[in-house]
Amino acid sequence: MTDSTETGFADAVVRLAHLVDHVFDEVSRRHDLTAAQTQLLCVLVGGPIGMTDLRRALKLEKSSLTGLVDRVERRSLVTRVRDPRDRRAYQIALTEEGTRLAVLTHRDVAAGLDALAAGLPAAELTLATSILTRITDDAAVGTAGLPQPAS
Repeated sequence: MTDSTETGFADAVVRLAHLVDHVFDEVSRRHDLTAAQTQLLCVLVGGPIGMTDLRRALKLEKSSLTGLVDRVERRSLVTRVRDPRDRRAYQIALTEEGTRLAVLTHRDVAAGLDALAAGLPAAELTLATSILTRITDDAAVGTAGLPQPAS
């Protein structure tokens, strides 16, 4: 195991991202889903979401999201419902079967991710949670220093 002082922050985050991807892949396989479908279901656990907000949450291009939603809709896991605030727009909502599967996959992903940190002392886990929450919250509001594409 590599000493954390020998590894830079970016390297550690990349390694963590691979572990998180692995958890999503394993959970997805167990439930006959792709990792992208599992992520979609996990996002929708909180309730119906419009396509624009869903695209932002999943960091997908419009065409990729449309294809993903179409595939999950064909499996009767989600449905398009009229947005109550804008009759021209739709939100994506879980069906009854989608809700059941979303709750299961969300629980399994959370358990897998919690297992990654199971050996940490409580104080370190609290600190890690605080740091990761700050990073993700900052990225969500656009204050993180995300690299911009080259011109």
